[in-house]
Amino acid sequence: MGLGVRWTVHGDGRTPAPGAVVRPDERLSWPRTAGLGAQHVVAMFGASFVAPVLMGLDPNLAIMMSGVSTVIFLLATRGRVPSYLGCSLSFVGVAAVIRAQGGSSATVTGAVFVVGVALFLVGLAVQRFGARIIHAAMPPVVTGAVVMLIGFNLASVTASTYWPQDQWVALLTMLFTGLAVVCLRGFWSRIAIFLGLVFGYGISWVFDLVFGKIHAADGAGRITDHWRLDLSGVGKAEWIGLPSFHAPSFQWSAVLVALPVVIALVAENAGHVKAVGEMTGDPLDDKLGTAISADGAGSMLSTALGGPPNTTYSENIGVMAATRVYSTAAYWAAAAFALLFGLCPKFGAVVAAIPGGVLGGITVILYGMIGLLGAQIWAHNKVDLRNPLNLVPVAAGVIIGIGGVSLKIGDNFELGGIALGTIVVLSGYHVLRALAPAHLKGQEPLLDEGTSAYDEEAAPRKPAGPQKPGTTA
Repeated sequence: MGLGVRWTVHGDGRTPAPGAVVRPDERLSWPRTAGLGAQHVVAMFGASFVAPVLMGLDPNLAIMMSGVSTVIFLLATRGRVPSYLGCSLSFVGVAAVIRAQGGSSATVTGAVFVVGVALFLVGLAVQRFGARIIHAAMPPVVTGAVVMLIGFNLASVTASTYWPQDQWVALLTMLFTGLAVVCLRGFWSRIAIFLGLVFGYGISWVFDLVFGKIHAADGAGRITDHWRLDLSGVGKAEWIGLPSFHAPSFQWSAVLVALPVVIALVAENAGHVKAVGEMTGDPLDDKLGTAISADGAGSMLSTALGGPPNTTYSENIGVMAATRVYSTAAYWAAAAFALLFGLCPKFGAVVAAIPGGVLGGITVILYGMIGLLGAQIWAHNKVDLRNPLNLVPVAAGVIIGIGGVSLKIGDNFELGGIALGTIVVLSGYHVLRALAPAHLKGQEPLLDEGTSAYDEEAAPRKPAGPQKPGTTA
Protein backbone atom coordinates (compact mmCIF):
# COMPACT_ATOMS: atom_id res chain seq x y z
CA MET A 1 0.00 0.00 0.00
CA GLY A 2 1.31 3.46 -0.90
CA LEU A 3 2.05 6.25 1.54
CA GLY A 4 -0.29 8.71 -0.15
CA VAL A 5 2.46 10.90 -1.60
CA ARG A 6 1.54 10.58 -5.25
CA TRP A 7 -1.03 12.97 -6.71
CA THR A 8 -2.59 13.43 -10.12
CA VAL A 9 -3.09 16.97 -11.41
CA HIS A 10 -6.71 18.09 -11.18
CA GLY A 11 -8.04 19.50 -14.45
CA ASP A 12 -5.86 22.32 -15.72
CA GLY A 13 -4.06 22.57 -12.38
CA ARG A 14 -5.42 26.08 -11.79
CA THR A 15 -8.86 25.86 -10.17
CA PRO A 16 -11.35 23.08 -9.39
CA ALA A 17 -13.73 22.32 -12.23
CA PRO A 18 -17.26 23.73 -11.80
CA GLY A 19 -19.09 21.67 -9.17
CA ALA A 20 -16.02 19.50 -8.54
CA VAL A 21 -13.56 19.27 -5.66
CA VAL A 22 -9.83 18.57 -5.64
CA ARG A 23 -9.72 15.19 -3.93
CA PRO A 24 -7.03 14.14 -1.43
CA ASP A 25 -5.11 12.19 -4.11
CA GLU A 26 -5.20 15.12 -6.54
CA ARG A 27 -3.43 18.46 -6.55
CA LEU A 28 -3.30 21.78 -8.36
CA SER A 29 -0.05 23.15 -9.78
CA TRP A 30 2.80 23.17 -7.28
CA PRO A 31 2.89 26.99 -6.88
CA ARG A 32 -0.85 26.98 -6.11
CA THR A 33 -0.43 23.98 -3.81
CA ALA A 34 2.32 25.82 -1.91
CA GLY A 35 0.06 28.86 -1.60
CA LEU A 36 -2.73 26.71 -0.20
CA GLY A 37 -0.28 25.17 2.27
CA ALA A 38 0.71 28.63 3.50
CA GLN A 39 -2.99 29.48 3.83
CA HIS A 40 -3.53 26.42 6.05
CA VAL A 41 -0.66 27.49 8.31
CA VAL A 42 -2.12 30.99 8.63
CA ALA A 43 -5.57 29.54 9.39
CA MET A 44 -4.26 27.79 12.48
CA PHE A 45 -1.95 30.65 13.55
CA GLY A 46 -4.29 32.22 16.07
CA ALA A 47 -5.10 29.23 18.26
CA SER A 48 -1.93 27.27 17.59
CA PHE A 49 0.35 30.12 18.64
CA VAL A 50 -1.80 31.38 21.49
CA ALA A 51 -2.01 27.90 23.03
CA PRO A 52 1.73 27.32 23.67
CA VAL A 53 2.10 30.87 25.00
CA LEU A 54 -0.78 30.30 27.41
CA MET A 55 0.72 26.95 28.42
CA GLY A 56 4.13 28.53 29.03
CA LEU A 57 5.82 26.47 26.29
CA ASP A 58 8.11 27.46 23.42
CA PRO A 59 6.00 28.69 20.45
CA ASN A 60 8.84 27.91 18.02
CA LEU A 61 8.92 24.30 19.14
CA ALA A 62 5.10 24.20 18.99
CA ILE A 63 4.97 25.23 15.33
CA MET A 64 7.86 22.95 14.39
CA MET A 65 6.25 19.93 16.02
CA SER A 66 2.88 20.75 14.47
CA GLY A 67 4.57 20.28 11.11
CA VAL A 68 6.18 17.01 12.22
CA SER A 69 2.86 15.74 13.65
CA THR A 70 1.09 16.63 10.41
CA VAL A 71 3.59 14.53 8.46
CA ILE A 72 3.04 11.58 10.85
CA PHE A 73 -0.73 11.93 10.43
CA LEU A 74 -0.59 12.07 6.62
CA LEU A 75 1.69 9.03 6.41
CA ALA A 76 -0.39 7.01 8.90
CA THR A 77 -3.67 7.69 7.08
CA ARG A 78 -2.04 6.98 3.70
CA GLY A 79 -3.03 10.41 2.40
CA ARG A 80 -6.79 9.75 2.67
CA VAL A 81 -7.54 12.19 5.50
CA PRO A 82 -6.40 15.76 4.74
CA SER A 83 -5.63 17.42 8.06
CA TYR A 84 -3.30 19.81 9.82
CA LEU A 85 -2.36 19.03 13.43
CA GLY A 86 -1.94 22.19 15.49
CA CYS A 87 -1.48 22.84 19.20
CA SER A 88 -4.57 21.79 21.14
CA LEU A 89 -6.34 24.47 23.19
CA SER A 90 -7.99 21.77 25.28
CA PHE A 91 -4.81 21.53 27.37
CA VAL A 92 -4.56 25.21 28.29
CA GLY A 93 -6.69 24.75 31.42
CA VAL A 94 -4.76 21.63 32.34
CA ALA A 95 -1.46 23.51 32.10
CA ALA A 96 -2.84 26.35 34.23
CA VAL A 97 -3.96 23.94 36.95
CA ILE A 98 -0.65 22.05 36.96
CA ARG A 99 1.36 25.25 37.19
CA ALA A 100 -0.90 26.57 39.96
CA GLN A 101 0.00 23.41 41.88
CA GLY A 102 3.70 24.22 41.50
CA GLY A 103 4.37 22.16 38.38
CA SER A 104 7.03 23.12 35.84
CA SER A 105 7.00 22.98 32.04
CA ALA A 106 8.45 19.46 32.32
CA THR A 107 5.55 18.46 34.58
CA VAL A 108 3.06 19.85 32.06
CA THR A 109 4.61 18.02 29.12
CA GLY A 110 4.95 14.81 31.14
CA ALA A 111 1.24 14.81 31.98
CA VAL A 112 0.32 15.56 28.39
CA PHE A 113 2.64 12.81 27.13
CA VAL A 114 0.56 10.30 29.08
CA VAL A 115 -2.57 11.72 27.43
CA GLY A 116 -0.91 11.13 24.05
CA VAL A 117 -0.26 7.51 25.03
CA ALA A 118 -3.90 7.11 26.09
CA LEU A 119 -5.10 8.64 22.82
CA PHE A 120 -2.85 6.29 20.84
CA LEU A 121 -4.29 3.29 22.69
CA VAL A 122 -7.85 4.48 22.12
CA GLY A 123 -7.10 4.64 18.40
CA LEU A 124 -5.80 1.06 18.43
CA ALA A 125 -8.96 -0.04 20.26
CA VAL A 126 -11.15 1.66 17.66
CA GLN A 127 -9.19 -0.07 14.90
CA ARG A 128 -9.71 -3.42 16.60
CA PHE A 129 -13.28 -3.20 17.88
CA GLY A 130 -14.87 -0.43 15.81
CA ALA A 131 -16.22 3.01 16.57
CA ARG A 132 -19.09 1.78 18.70
CA ILE A 133 -16.81 1.45 21.71
CA ILE A 134 -16.46 5.23 21.72
CA HIS A 135 -20.21 5.67 21.80
CA ALA A 136 -20.57 3.08 24.54
CA ALA A 137 -18.03 4.76 26.82
CA MET A 138 -18.52 8.39 25.84
CA PRO A 139 -22.03 9.18 24.58
CA PRO A 140 -22.70 12.79 23.52
CA VAL A 141 -24.07 13.81 26.91
CA VAL A 142 -20.76 12.88 28.56
CA THR A 143 -18.49 14.27 25.83
CA GLY A 144 -20.36 17.58 25.72
CA ALA A 145 -20.12 17.99 29.48
CA VAL A 146 -16.37 17.28 29.58
CA VAL A 147 -15.64 19.68 26.71
CA MET A 148 -17.76 22.33 28.44
CA LEU A 149 -16.06 22.06 31.82
CA ILE A 150 -12.61 22.09 30.20
CA GLY A 151 -13.41 25.39 28.47
CA PHE A 152 -15.22 27.16 31.29
CA ASN A 153 -12.65 26.04 33.87
CA LEU A 154 -10.36 28.59 32.19
CA ALA A 155 -12.53 31.61 33.04
CA SER A 156 -10.56 32.42 36.17
CA VAL A 157 -7.28 32.40 34.22
CA THR A 158 -8.53 35.19 31.96
CA ALA A 159 -10.07 37.16 34.82
CA SER A 160 -7.11 36.97 37.20
CA THR A 161 -4.05 36.69 34.94
CA TYR A 162 -4.49 38.31 31.51
CA TRP A 163 -7.29 40.88 31.68
CA PRO A 164 -5.79 42.87 34.60
CA GLN A 165 -2.55 43.43 32.68
CA ASP A 166 -4.31 46.00 30.46
CA GLN A 167 -8.09 46.11 30.68
CA TRP A 168 -8.61 48.64 27.89
CA VAL A 169 -6.44 46.80 25.34
CA ALA A 170 -8.20 43.60 26.42
CA LEU A 171 -11.62 45.18 25.87
CA LEU A 172 -10.74 46.60 22.45
CA THR A 173 -9.14 43.31 21.35
CA MET A 174 -12.21 41.38 22.48
CA LEU A 175 -14.54 43.73 20.56
CA PHE A 176 -12.42 43.60 17.40
CA THR A 177 -12.09 39.82 17.49
CA GLY A 178 -15.83 39.40 18.03
CA LEU A 179 -16.60 41.66 15.07
CA ALA A 180 -14.08 39.76 12.92
CA VAL A 181 -15.65 36.40 13.78
CA VAL A 182 -19.18 37.60 13.02
CA CYS A 183 -18.79 40.13 10.21
CA LEU A 184 -15.98 38.78 8.04
CA ARG A 185 -16.67 36.11 5.45
CA GLY A 186 -14.90 33.06 4.06
CA PHE A 187 -11.20 32.68 4.75
CA TRP A 188 -10.96 35.92 6.73
CA SER A 189 -13.50 34.74 9.27
CA ARG A 190 -11.46 31.55 9.70
CA ILE A 191 -8.43 33.53 10.85
CA ALA A 192 -10.35 35.95 13.09
CA ILE A 193 -8.29 34.98 16.16
CA PHE A 194 -5.09 35.71 14.26
CA LEU A 195 -6.47 39.06 13.10
CA GLY A 196 -7.41 39.83 16.71
CA LEU A 197 -3.82 39.17 17.76
CA VAL A 198 -2.49 41.49 15.05
CA PHE A 199 -4.97 44.20 16.05
CA GLY A 200 -4.07 43.86 19.74
CA TYR A 201 -0.38 44.00 18.90
CA GLY A 202 -0.92 47.20 16.93
CA ILE A 203 -3.14 48.92 19.49
CA SER A 204 -0.66 48.11 22.28
CA TRP A 205 2.11 49.74 20.27
CA VAL A 206 -0.05 52.82 19.65
CA PHE A 207 -0.99 53.09 23.33
CA ASP A 208 2.70 52.90 24.30
CA LEU A 209 3.43 55.82 21.95
CA VAL A 210 0.48 57.91 23.10
CA PHE A 211 0.19 57.12 26.82
CA GLY A 212 3.64 55.81 27.72
CA LYS A 213 4.19 52.96 30.17
CA ILE A 214 1.27 51.35 31.95
CA HIS A 215 1.07 50.95 35.73
CA ALA A 216 -0.47 47.49 36.09
CA ALA A 217 0.27 43.83 36.71
CA ASP A 218 2.94 42.29 34.52
CA GLY A 219 3.10 38.65 33.37
CA ALA A 220 4.32 37.57 36.80
CA GLY A 221 1.50 39.40 38.59
CA ARG A 222 3.71 42.21 39.96
CA ILE A 223 2.35 45.79 39.79
CA THR A 224 5.00 47.77 37.90
CA ASP A 225 5.45 50.49 35.29
CA HIS A 226 6.22 48.70 32.03
CA TRP A 227 5.68 48.87 28.29
CA ARG A 228 2.67 47.03 26.97
CA LEU A 229 4.63 45.72 23.99
CA ASP A 230 8.20 44.72 24.85
CA LEU A 231 10.11 43.77 21.71
CA SER A 232 13.56 43.64 23.30
CA GLY A 233 13.63 39.87 22.97
CA VAL A 234 12.93 40.09 19.24
CA GLY A 235 16.05 42.13 18.60
CA LYS A 236 18.21 39.66 20.50
CA ALA A 237 16.78 36.55 18.82
CA GLU A 238 18.61 34.87 15.92
CA TRP A 239 17.03 34.45 12.50
CA ILE A 240 17.92 30.77 12.29
CA GLY A 241 18.26 28.31 15.14
CA LEU A 242 16.73 25.36 16.93
CA PRO A 243 13.96 25.84 19.49
CA SER A 244 14.55 24.93 23.13
CA PHE A 245 13.97 21.28 24.09
CA HIS A 246 13.37 19.69 27.47
CA ALA A 247 12.51 16.23 28.74
CA PRO A 248 9.14 15.57 30.43
CA SER A 249 8.75 14.61 34.07
CA PHE A 250 5.85 12.62 35.49
CA GLN A 251 3.67 13.28 38.53
CA TRP A 252 0.48 11.33 39.13
CA SER A 253 -1.41 14.37 40.37
CA ALA A 254 -0.64 16.20 37.11
CA VAL A 255 -1.45 13.16 34.98
CA LEU A 256 -4.90 12.82 36.58
CA VAL A 257 -5.63 16.47 35.83
CA ALA A 258 -4.71 16.00 32.17
CA LEU A 259 -6.29 12.62 31.36
CA PRO A 260 -9.89 13.89 30.92
CA VAL A 261 -8.77 15.80 27.83
CA VAL A 262 -8.60 12.43 26.02
CA ILE A 263 -12.37 12.61 25.73
CA ALA A 264 -12.22 16.00 23.99
CA LEU A 265 -9.46 14.85 21.63
CA VAL A 266 -11.34 11.69 20.62
CA ALA A 267 -14.38 13.86 19.93
CA GLU A 268 -12.32 16.31 17.85
CA ASN A 269 -10.76 13.61 15.72
CA ALA A 270 -14.04 11.80 15.11
CA GLY A 271 -15.77 15.02 14.11
CA HIS A 272 -12.92 15.92 11.78
CA VAL A 273 -12.86 12.54 10.05
CA LYS A 274 -16.64 12.56 9.63
CA ALA A 275 -16.66 16.10 8.26
CA VAL A 276 -13.92 15.39 5.72
CA GLY A 277 -15.61 12.16 4.65
CA GLU A 278 -18.89 13.99 4.00
CA MET A 279 -17.23 16.81 2.09
CA THR A 280 -15.16 14.55 -0.16
CA GLY A 281 -17.80 11.85 -0.58
CA ASP A 282 -15.31 9.24 0.64
CA PRO A 283 -16.53 7.46 3.80
CA LEU A 284 -13.59 7.36 6.17
CA ASP A 285 -14.96 5.20 8.98
CA ASP A 286 -12.15 2.71 8.44
CA LYS A 287 -9.57 5.44 9.06
CA LEU A 288 -10.99 6.77 12.32
CA GLY A 289 -8.88 4.56 14.59
CA THR A 290 -5.77 5.29 12.53
CA ALA A 291 -6.43 9.04 12.71
CA ILE A 292 -6.83 8.95 16.49
CA SER A 293 -3.66 6.87 16.93
CA ALA A 294 -1.71 9.15 14.60
CA ASP A 295 -2.80 12.16 16.62
CA GLY A 296 -1.66 10.40 19.80
CA ALA A 297 1.69 9.49 18.25
CA GLY A 298 2.29 13.07 17.12
CA SER A 299 1.46 14.40 20.58
CA MET A 300 3.77 11.85 22.22
CA LEU A 301 6.69 12.89 20.02
CA SER A 302 6.03 16.60 20.54
CA THR A 303 5.72 16.41 24.33
CA ALA A 304 8.73 14.07 24.61
CA LEU A 305 10.80 16.97 23.25
CA GLY A 306 9.14 19.62 25.39
CA GLY A 307 6.46 20.81 22.99
CA PRO A 308 2.67 20.97 23.34
CA PRO A 309 0.20 18.27 22.23
CA ASN A 310 -1.49 18.47 18.84
CA THR A 311 -4.93 17.83 17.42
CA THR A 312 -6.88 18.19 14.18
CA TYR A 313 -8.02 21.73 13.42
CA SER A 314 -11.54 22.71 12.37
CA GLU A 315 -10.13 26.00 11.03
CA ASN A 316 -8.51 23.99 8.26
CA ILE A 317 -11.79 22.25 7.48
CA GLY A 318 -13.18 25.73 6.87
CA VAL A 319 -10.36 26.54 4.46
CA MET A 320 -10.98 23.29 2.54
CA ALA A 321 -14.71 23.96 2.37
CA ALA A 322 -14.12 27.50 1.11
CA THR A 323 -11.56 26.50 -1.55
CA ARG A 324 -12.97 23.04 -2.43
CA VAL A 325 -9.37 21.77 -2.34
CA TYR A 326 -8.88 18.68 -0.16
CA SER A 327 -5.48 17.74 -1.56
CA THR A 328 -3.10 16.25 0.98
CA ALA A 329 -0.28 17.78 -1.08
CA ALA A 330 -1.35 21.17 0.34
CA TYR A 331 -0.90 19.77 3.84
CA TRP A 332 2.58 18.51 3.04
CA ALA A 333 3.35 22.08 1.92
CA ALA A 334 1.82 23.39 5.17
CA ALA A 335 4.02 21.04 7.20
CA ALA A 336 7.10 22.30 5.35
CA PHE A 337 6.20 25.94 6.10
CA ALA A 338 5.66 25.07 9.77
CA LEU A 339 9.09 23.48 9.99
CA LEU A 340 10.67 26.61 8.50
CA PHE A 341 8.86 28.89 10.96
CA GLY A 342 9.98 26.64 13.81
CA LEU A 343 13.61 27.16 12.82
CA CYS A 344 13.30 30.97 13.11
CA PRO A 345 13.79 32.05 16.76
CA LYS A 346 13.02 35.65 15.83
CA PHE A 347 9.55 34.59 14.75
CA GLY A 348 9.03 32.82 18.07
CA ALA A 349 10.18 35.93 19.93
CA VAL A 350 7.53 37.99 18.14
CA VAL A 351 4.89 35.48 19.26
CA ALA A 352 6.21 35.39 22.84
CA ALA A 353 5.97 39.20 23.01
CA ILE A 354 2.16 39.19 22.69
CA PRO A 355 1.01 41.62 25.42
CA GLY A 356 -0.98 40.20 28.33
CA GLY A 357 -3.89 42.53 27.65
CA VAL A 358 -4.17 41.18 24.11
CA LEU A 359 -4.32 37.64 25.47
CA GLY A 360 -7.00 38.81 27.89
CA GLY A 361 -9.24 39.98 25.06
CA ILE A 362 -8.59 36.91 22.93
CA THR A 363 -9.10 34.37 25.70
CA VAL A 364 -12.45 35.82 26.79
CA ILE A 365 -13.82 34.70 23.43
CA LEU A 366 -11.58 31.68 22.90
CA TYR A 367 -12.21 29.99 26.23
CA GLY A 368 -15.92 30.64 25.97
CA MET A 369 -15.98 29.11 22.49
CA ILE A 370 -14.22 25.98 23.77
CA GLY A 371 -16.79 25.59 26.53
CA LEU A 372 -19.73 26.17 24.21
CA LEU A 373 -18.49 23.42 21.90
CA GLY A 374 -19.86 21.15 24.61
CA ALA A 375 -23.30 22.73 24.24
CA GLN A 376 -22.93 22.36 20.46
CA ILE A 377 -22.41 18.62 20.91
CA TRP A 378 -25.57 18.41 23.01
CA ALA A 379 -27.63 20.42 20.55
CA HIS A 380 -26.40 18.55 17.48
CA ASN A 381 -27.10 15.18 19.03
CA LYS A 382 -30.42 16.28 20.57
CA VAL A 383 -29.36 15.45 24.13
CA ASP A 384 -32.42 15.80 26.38
CA LEU A 385 -31.33 17.59 29.55
CA ARG A 386 -34.87 17.25 30.92
CA ASN A 387 -34.05 13.59 31.43
CA PRO A 388 -32.62 13.27 34.97
CA LEU A 389 -30.30 10.50 33.74
CA ASN A 390 -28.56 13.17 31.66
CA LEU A 391 -29.17 16.18 33.85
CA VAL A 392 -27.88 14.96 37.23
CA PRO A 393 -24.32 13.81 36.33
CA VAL A 394 -23.85 16.74 33.94
CA ALA A 395 -25.03 19.32 36.49
CA ALA A 396 -22.77 17.96 39.22
CA GLY A 397 -19.70 17.43 37.01
CA VAL A 398 -19.86 20.81 35.28
CA ILE A 399 -20.17 22.74 38.55
CA ILE A 400 -17.27 20.76 40.06
CA GLY A 401 -15.12 21.32 36.97
CA ILE A 402 -15.87 25.02 36.55
CA GLY A 403 -15.90 25.92 40.23
CA GLY A 404 -12.71 24.07 41.09
CA VAL A 405 -14.30 21.83 43.73
CA SER A 406 -11.73 19.46 45.20
CA LEU A 407 -11.70 16.16 47.04
CA LYS A 408 -8.75 15.49 49.33
CA ILE A 409 -7.77 11.83 49.66
CA GLY A 410 -5.14 11.29 52.35
CA ASP A 411 -2.37 13.77 53.10
CA ASN A 412 -0.70 13.95 49.70
CA PHE A 413 -3.38 13.34 47.09
CA GLU A 414 -6.16 15.62 45.91
CA LEU A 415 -8.66 15.43 43.02
CA GLY A 416 -10.32 18.59 41.80
CA GLY A 417 -11.51 20.76 38.95
CA ILE A 418 -11.32 19.16 35.53
CA ALA A 419 -10.24 15.72 36.76
CA LEU A 420 -12.90 15.37 39.46
CA GLY A 421 -15.61 16.88 37.25
CA THR A 422 -14.85 14.40 34.48
CA ILE A 423 -14.89 11.44 36.85
CA VAL A 424 -18.26 12.54 38.23
CA VAL A 425 -19.80 12.98 34.75
CA LEU A 426 -18.39 9.76 33.30
CA SER A 427 -18.91 7.42 36.24
CA GLY A 428 -22.12 9.13 37.35
CA TYR A 429 -23.75 8.71 33.96
CA HIS A 430 -22.89 5.03 33.60
CA VAL A 431 -23.79 4.14 37.20
CA LEU A 432 -27.11 5.96 36.99
CA ARG A 433 -27.83 4.40 33.60
CA ALA A 434 -27.31 0.94 35.07
CA LEU A 435 -29.76 1.71 37.87
CA ALA A 436 -32.30 3.87 36.00
CA PRO A 437 -35.74 2.58 34.97
CA ALA A 438 -36.16 1.57 31.34
CA HIS A 439 -38.22 4.59 30.31
CA LEU A 440 -35.26 6.93 30.98
CA LYS A 441 -32.88 5.00 28.71
CA GLY A 442 -33.56 6.41 25.26
CA GLN A 443 -31.29 5.45 22.37
CA GLU A 444 -28.81 8.25 21.76
CA PRO A 445 -27.24 8.96 18.36
CA LEU A 446 -23.92 7.30 17.68
CA LEU A 447 -20.97 9.54 18.47
CA ASP A 448 -20.75 13.31 18.44
CA GLU A 449 -20.51 15.04 15.10
CA GLY A 450 -20.97 18.60 16.20
CA THR A 451 -17.56 19.97 17.05
CA SER A 452 -15.98 20.60 13.65
CA ALA A 453 -17.26 23.73 11.93
CA TYR A 454 -17.32 23.75 8.16
CA ASP A 455 -19.25 25.32 5.31
CA GLU A 456 -22.80 23.95 5.44
CA GLU A 457 -23.44 24.71 1.77
CA ALA A 458 -20.29 22.96 0.67
CA ALA A 459 -21.02 19.96 2.85
CA PRO A 460 -24.61 19.56 4.02
CA ARG A 461 -24.93 17.33 7.05
CA LYS A 462 -26.52 13.94 6.74
CA PRO A 463 -29.40 13.06 9.06
CA ALA A 464 -28.25 11.80 12.45
CA GLY A 465 -28.55 8.08 12.93
CA PRO A 466 -26.56 4.99 13.81
CA GLN A 467 -23.27 5.24 12.02
CA LYS A 468 -19.68 5.69 13.24
CA PRO A 469 -17.59 7.96 15.56
CA GLY A 470 -16.09 11.41 15.94
CA THR A 471 -14.90 14.48 17.96
CA THR A 472 -12.80 17.68 17.95
CA ALA A 473 -10.25 19.65 20.26
